[in-house]
Amino acid sequence: MKRTVKRNFLAGGILLAVFILWTVFVQCVDVGQIGPNGTEVGFAAFNALVHNFTGVHMSLYTVTDWLGLIPVMVCILFAILGLMQCIKRKSIRKVDGDILILGIYYLLVICAYLIFEWIPINYRPVLIEGVVEVSYPSSTTLLVCSVMFSLMEQVGRRSRNKGVKAFTLGIGSVFVVFMVVGRLVSGVHWFTDIVGAMLLSTGLFSLYHGCVMLTTMQEKE
Repeated sequence: MKRTVKRNFLAGGILLAVFILWTVFVQCVDVGQIGPNGTEVGFAAFNALVHNFTGVHMSLYTVTDWLGLIPVMVCILFAILGLMQCIKRKSIRKVDGDILILGIYYLLVICAYLIFEWIPINYRPVLIEGVVEVSYPSSTTLLVCSVMFSLMEQVGRRSRNKGVKAFTLGIGSVFVVFMVVGRLVSGVHWFTDIVGAMLLSTGLFSLYHGCVMLTTMQEKE
C-alpha cells in the first residue's frame, strides 16, 4: 500500500512537471501565426497538419459541449453527498476524508481552469460566434478526465457490487475516450491543447488518488 501511495505521488509530480515543460514548449517551439486573426500557435506545422486532417465539425463540438455537463453533475452529486454528511454528523470534520480531499481536488481543477483563462497560451483554431477564445489546455478535456477518473475511483472503492464497478468503469472509460477524441476531431482545439489537458488532469488525479489512499491507510491503522 505504501509503495502504491508513493508511486501515485511520484507519477503525479512527474506528470505535472511534464505538463509545465509541455506548456513552455508550446510557447517556444515552431511558433507560427496559423490561428484565426493571425493568432500565434506553438508546434505550428504539426498542429496545422492535424487540424487540416480532422477538419471542423461544429455539430460534434455542440454534442461534446452539452455532454460536458455530465461531469458537472457528478461534481454536484458529490458536493451534495458531502453536505448531507456534514449536516447529519453536525461537523465538517466528520465528513468522510476522501470526500473532503475530492472537494479540494475539484477546487484545484477549477483553479487550473481559471489560471489559463487569465493567462492565455493558445487560442482556438476557429472563431466561436465570431470570437477568438482561449484554447489551452482544453477545458472540456480537463474537466471530463479529472472528474470521470475520480468517479471511477470512488465507485471502485466504495461499491461492493462488482457489476456496478464494471459498469461504471466501462461507461466512464468509453465516455472519456469519446469526449477527448470528439474535442480533437471537432476541430475546435489544437492537438497540443488536448495533450496539455490530459497531462494536467492525469497529474492532478494521481496526486488526489495518492492522498485518498494515504488517508484510507491512516484510518485503518
